[in-house]
Amino acid sequence: MARPRSTQVSIEDTPFYHCSSRTVRRAFLTGVDDYTGKSYEHRREWIETQILSLADIFAIDVAAYAVMSNHLHLVLRIDIDLANNWSDREVVEQWHQLFKGTEFTQRFARDELVEARQLPQLKHSIAEYRSRLCDISWFMRCLNEPIARKANQEDKCTGHFGEGRFKSQALLGEAAVLTCMAYVELNPIRAKMATTPETSDYTSLQLRVKAACKVSNLQSYCHLSAMRA
Repeated sequence: MARPRSTQVSIEDTPFYHCSSRTVRRAFLTGVDDYTGKSYEHRREWIETQILSLADIFAIDVAAYAVMSNHLHLVLRIDIDLANNWSDREVVEQWHQLFKGTEFTQRFARDELVEARQLPQLKHSIAEYRSRLCDISWFMRCLNEPIARKANQEDKCTGHFGEGRFKSQALLGEAAVLTCMAYVELNPIRAKMATTPETSDYTSLQLRVKAACKVSNLQSYCHLSAMRA
């Protein structure tokens, strides 16, 4: 029997969680569907863009990710301190990047007067948004639903695109986190979708390699400039 998500997440035990989401109805996120022969490679950019965008909005760090042919993997870190340190205005501004909010939060964001009798409702909304912005269920919802809408529009169909529930596993301890990150980032190589980290497109591993190369190139340039001086 499936357990409520709230019983599977305990910030006191660990802020790190391995999440995965799989498609249904033979739908492919990316690559070539063996059944229809149709390529969905362009959808990888949709997904990576959404992942990185949400990482800037939520109080949740994306420690690792990989977009596979019909599923995706993420290692997420809940930053509860960041969420608690946001001002009420910051919470509203973050949330409004995703959803319209309420009449009162919209007025609050525009620095318009909110009547005293409306303040409890405003405070309740802000508290709710703050909680949601450090909730992995809301993170995954905001990742999967926009992708499903775009995919359904492209496929000219309706209905669910992903499985009803994403899978979530708590990562207890540094060893578990590092092992899971390696598993996630090396998934495309293990599945023969790529041969090297540099060619492992739409993964955090590739971003890490590119960042390291930039640092290395910058250091080499600075060293050469110092020698010439």
